[in-house]
Amino acid sequence: MGVRPLIRRARIVFRRISTEDSDNGPTNNTANDGKNGLQSPRSSLSLEEVPNGSAQYGVQDVEAVTMTWTRGFLITVFINIWFLYFVNAFQSTVTATLNPYVTSSFKAHSLSGVPTALGDVFAAATYLPIAKMMDVWGRAEGFLLMVICTTIGLVLMATCDSFEIYCAANVFYYAGFYGMEYAADVMTADVSTLRNRAFAYAFTSSPYIITAFAGPKVANEFFRQVSWQWGFGCWAIIVPTVAAPLYIVLKWNLHKAEKEGYRIKRPSGRTVLESICHWTIEFDLFGVFLFTAGLVLFELPFDLAHYAPDNWASGYIIAMLVVGFCMLFLFAIWERWLAPVPLFQWRLLTNRTIVGAVLLDATYQLSNYCWSYYFTSWLQVNNDLSITTSNYIVNIFDMVSGVLLLATGWLIRRVGRYKWTLYIALPLYIFGQGLMIYFRQPNMNIGYQVMCQIFLAIGGSIFILVEQLAILAAVDHQHVATALALLNVVGTIGDSAGLTISTVIWQNTYMKALLRYLPESAMPNLNSIYEDLATQRSYAVGTPTRLAIQKAYAYAELRLLAVGCGIIVLAIPWTILLKDINLNRKPQVRGTVF
Repeated sequence: MGVRPLIRRARIVFRRISTEDSDNGPTNNTANDGKNGLQSPRSSLSLEEVPNGSAQYGVQDVEAVTMTWTRGFLITVFINIWFLYFVNAFQSTVTATLNPYVTSSFKAHSLSGVPTALGDVFAAATYLPIAKMMDVWGRAEGFLLMVICTTIGLVLMATCDSFEIYCAANVFYYAGFYGMEYAADVMTADVSTLRNRAFAYAFTSSPYIITAFAGPKVANEFFRQVSWQWGFGCWAIIVPTVAAPLYIVLKWNLHKAEKEGYRIKRPSGRTVLESICHWTIEFDLFGVFLFTAGLVLFELPFDLAHYAPDNWASGYIIAMLVVGFCMLFLFAIWERWLAPVPLFQWRLLTNRTIVGAVLLDATYQLSNYCWSYYFTSWLQVNNDLSITTSNYIVNIFDMVSGVLLLATGWLIRRVGRYKWTLYIALPLYIFGQGLMIYFRQPNMNIGYQVMCQIFLAIGGSIFILVEQLAILAAVDHQHVATALALLNVVGTIGDSAGLTISTVIWQNTYMKALLRYLPESAMPNLNSIYEDLATQRSYAVGTPTRLAIQKAYAYAELRLLAVGCGIIVLAIPWTILLKDINLNRKPQVRGTVF
């Protein structure tokens, strides 16, 4: 679906939302103008027509922007976000396709999931700080920082010459990549009503329909014709170029809002020391440090233990676990009882819809990443598919979800409810994953894999959309960034845990299976077969060695899928926990929005 159909539809549904639609808009009289530092552009302007003075500055700024910009700027923002998602979808498909070959070039194919797992750990630790930054300083500033992180990661990927540097590059890349998409999701929520938000998210995610097929082909051309280094390096130029217009549009309209008097003035006259103290408290730097360092220290051992000399018994692994847990425990105490301006609103955890949404996301991500990271390798080894074709099958999820979510978003807009979609998605997802276990046999017809991917795409895409919609419906505008950050933190921890589980299972099953099935003539190449995907594919289909490799893959993959299928069953109670909020009766944003 192109942009024009949305724009035509948008002309019907764009409208200006006043503060009376907001859950937490100011209700005091105009005597509060001086207290809030408000400079009204007209003497008759009431508080119902200005940003919420009780919200943090970043939320006030985005409300000031939506109250002053035109429909043209609103459409421009949606188009910019669409192109940003297009580039992100394209480059993430390329990087994921190249990853097994990059790790194989460092003789570390069995550790293909480790770079992404490390990136997920650090990405999870950045969501809440970025949410705080976007609330306190502004949406544009948080978005800019994530673009810079992504660019640094891509540059490091393009220039890395060891597995360790590649892992470090993934830390920057995934922290920035997920952070960019998170910032775009927050801004999409800022400029859309709850009723239309599912459709808005479906529209901004629709580029995956295109990149599902274009990405693997481009990755194959880079690998065969140029180099995998340029497969990363070109995006270091493209990403900031495409991201710049969105930042410029936001800052320009914020400047316009300030000129027209809609932007609430910041207090002035502080000394340098007073400013440092103020922003330290507002940003909750101590809480940010405890959360970020604690989560990283607690999560890293799950990815690094197999490197340690004594595995889990190594002293520094135990120390990281203990120190990380203690810091997270101290963070909870600090945020709950001591922080002047908490990084995290604990009352959110008493909301059943929020708890259900984050647990559903964690369960889905954990289940998916338990098996998916070795799936392209399985297709290339078992079915003798090329890089391009194998990733076409993996990217069926992106293509199906891109089309399905547009239809689902439109239906949710019409019905005003979202929970009913899970009653279709959940059984279908469990069924599809169970079938994959049955069809995980050497030389099994590829059509069965395609069928299973379609089932998983339908279920998984609805999970992702409903999780976002449910958690946003449960909060007011002030807590949109925090709620989405919480969802992403828990989901990314699920990613990392799933990748760690898959790596551990793979290392403890694939080698044993190779020792069991490989003929004696192939034993001298055992380590190369274990660590290098190209070596695995070098043996002709039908030979005893290739068949042995296929059997070893099937043995390991069967166990990966069994664990993932067992975990996804937990999604049933989390679905029941969600409250089916009426989206038509819960306004949230104000100004000229979609």
